[in-house]
Amino acid sequence: MDTSPSALLRVFLPKVPFIARTALWHTLWLSSTSSKWDLRTEIIVNIFRSLLNSPKPTPLLQQQRWSVKDPGIKGAMWISKVTLPKPEEDDIRLLLVDAIESMKGDEAVYASPAILPVEAEWTGYRANVRHDRPRLDLSEAQHYQRMMSEVTSPVTILYFHGGVHFLMDPASHRIPVSRLAHLTNGRCLSVRYRLSPQNPFPCALLDAFQTYLSLLYPPPGSFHKPIAASNIALAGDSAGGNLALALVQLILEINRSSARKMLAFHGRSIALPLPLPAGIASSSPWTDITRCMPSILSNAQYDYLPPPMGAETVSRFPHDEIWPTNPPRGDIYCDLSMLDHPLVSPLAAKDWTGSCPIFIVCGEEMLADEEKAVASLAAEQGVTVIWEQYEAMPHCFALLLEHLQASQKGFKNWAAFCAKVAGGNHNEEQVKLETKATWFAAKTCRETAVDIRSLAVCSREEVAERMVSAKQARMEGKEGEAKILPKI
Repeated sequence: MDTSPSALLRVFLPKVPFIARTALWHTLWLSSTSSKWDLRTEIIVNIFRSLLNSPKPTPLLQQQRWSVKDPGIKGAMWISKVTLPKPEEDDIRLLLVDAIESMKGDEAVYASPAILPVEAEWTGYRANVRHDRPRLDLSEAQHYQRMMSEVTSPVTILYFHGGVHFLMDPASHRIPVSRLAHLTNGRCLSVRYRLSPQNPFPCALLDAFQTYLSLLYPPPGSFHKPIAASNIALAGDSAGGNLALALVQLILEINRSSARKMLAFHGRSIALPLPLPAGIASSSPWTDITRCMPSILSNAQYDYLPPPMGAETVSRFPHDEIWPTNPPRGDIYCDLSMLDHPLVSPLAAKDWTGSCPIFIVCGEEMLADEEKAVASLAAEQGVTVIWEQYEAMPHCFALLLEHLQASQKGFKNWAAFCAKVAGGNHNEEQVKLETKATWFAAKTCRETAVDIRSLAVCSREEVAERMVSAKQARMEGKEGEAKILPKI
């Protein structure tokens, strides 16, 4: 992401009058959030809200290119760039397609993806350096070795960045990912998965699956040695949380239904069932691409995400080389027929039985109800779930509003979960976690225990009906894109 002074000036200079007006309203207690937010939060959230709801949206490709512009590597982080080679065998693609087919409804349209090399960044904490210290002039292998010399725990975090499936990359998330490495004393592998709309579902999920297997069974020439599944935590924010949850659903489905006994991967035969990771650690995971749950509207005052847009608004969205697609596709991430597929929208998953532990931290945000439904169902089915919700906080607040006590607490708890589930050595028992749900009050972070079984605001039947209805409305042209078309 381009964070140069000139780029930031171009974005924020026109917002000066808006910022002044926002500050005045907050100071006079005329804002609906004055009692919940400090002035800095009020300004940041309202700026993001105005950018994402601009009357003159920027074409998708321009947004995408801006979001993946590398700001450079400096400060307290080790970065080792790697490319994980594609396996010669086709087994991972076939397993993915089989799982999609076994979980789909009557109608589902998608293209079987090609297996490609996957780029990623090993990320670790670099101690005792200033924030502006430049990266050392070393080979990528040497950077990895220097990183590992400072790693003191067996924790490996496989990180999937957010960005509504079409924005950002590991470079945009280096600061929070290196912070996770620091807090866990471990290392992270941040994945540059394929972005939509050029690479629709299931391309990103295939990249995630390939990367996970590459941690367990390193391809020839890898910097790392085999990593036990019990030392791997999947982590992600927003769309990255979607991928983490979908990857576990994929593995569960392969283990439940695949007729295969072996998987061929880089010349070795791997016995099925596949091992699950130690846990899923998600920050504001986007679990419902249909955006059908009540909080999409009821929690809008605390969030900056754009509201659902009508088809007429979408029709006026600027065209470019990547959108609309050719042939036209109704959603940036997938065909409209796939919106309620469990590997597209984990909210639609019916069975979490046997899953690894799940951690969800979120705000009182527009995606809260879908996240509640996933947490409640998984806990009901015997999965260890830790749920944390922070009053009046927006989407991905722990990454966006670093100055707040709520953000600092939420981020530390996110990292602590990774350390607990993935920090055990082979000769040690994994830390036993208990299912719990906690509400954190605005400003004070005063904790209140919540019954996780009461989180869901809709029954499973109502959730399914809402998703089908939302999908049908999109297919009939009554509804347009929603979170997927931020009007930056």
